[in-house]
Amino acid sequence: MSKSLFGVDLEQSLKEMVETQKKLLQGMDIVLNLKNTESDATAKDLVYQEDKMKLYHYKPVVKKPLTVPTLIVYALVNRQYMMDLQADRSVIKTLLEQGLDLYIIDWGYPGPEDRYLTMEDYVDDYINSAVDFVLRAAGRTQINLVGVCQGGTFSVIYTSLYPEKIKNLVTMVTPVEFANNDGLLFVWGKKLNIDNIVDAYGVVPGWFMNSGYNLLKPFQLMLDKYVGLMGNLDNPEVVENFIRMEKWIFDSPGQAGEALRQFVKELYQGNKLVKGTLEIGGRQVDLKNITMPLLNVYAEYDHLVPPAASKPLSDLVSSEDKETFSFPVGHIGMYVSSKSQKEIAPKLAKWLKDRSNDPGGAKSKAKA
Repeated sequence: MSKSLFGVDLEQSLKEMVETQKKLLQGMDIVLNLKNTESDATAKDLVYQEDKMKLYHYKPVVKKPLTVPTLIVYALVNRQYMMDLQADRSVIKTLLEQGLDLYIIDWGYPGPEDRYLTMEDYVDDYINSAVDFVLRAAGRTQINLVGVCQGGTFSVIYTSLYPEKIKNLVTMVTPVEFANNDGLLFVWGKKLNIDNIVDAYGVVPGWFMNSGYNLLKPFQLMLDKYVGLMGNLDNPEVVENFIRMEKWIFDSPGQAGEALRQFVKELYQGNKLVKGTLEIGGRQVDLKNITMPLLNVYAEYDHLVPPAASKPLSDLVSSEDKETFSFPVGHIGMYVSSKSQKEIAPKLAKWLKDRSNDPGGAKSKAKA
């Protein structure tokens, strides 16, 4: 019979303590000898660069990839390799296997000299230059555009201003309706004194931005995940995936101050995109200019971009062919969950392929 003290089974407690010590020792050995924690490993070539912005072309993995190329525009606030975090859960890898011809923008890390970059610089200069390069490289007159999170907002703005260059538009976890208060970030954004922050920093540090995001779900983002890791320290695969995610989370670029100021004041506080009063480079951004097929994908449990911020897009555009898909995942789960590989990426690829197989859109030799 086990001895007990104040109702505590001493023998069982001793066994649990020994097992925990074993797990910690095994975990320390695993952590010290980790070899496979790299991300962004899918083969690609740097094909264009302008200032800090780099454009990469992924090497096709099928014999005849889709003739209409696809450009992915990621958010400024995080690094784009979230979509290629690990080999067995890589949206990029899955899209390539499904036959897409993929390009992606890497925004880089803004320095002090970039503090005065505006949304106009990102939309009219960098994105437009990337689109034009892809068009020339592919010999096409139109491309497919996939925008992710804030990059989706930029993609919507871009497509409104340059609709003739976009064949199909896909938005993923993209905020467009900023008047909602479903997410804490949207509540804060309306009250944020962005002028003081930008004036103080110029380029707002990544750690500063991360601090705010962590406060949205403090227990889950700053405590629970580490508690969960302790219970799996003896599992190399879990530890490797944890390290990859932590690297990505803390690999946060600073934000060009003027662009951030504009994004917060014009969108979070002014909701000008939905109202039709947003201007980029002196031109009105009219969402009714978006007439091409639209696929709008949102995450049902997204704490950063709640469904109420994404769903209205379909009602704001003129597209006749438009679909809205939702998935029972969170913001990051859209890209790293098993569901993202089995359902989301294949559905996105099929949607694009079904609308990109027409013979039109190629430049004639005289125009190329």
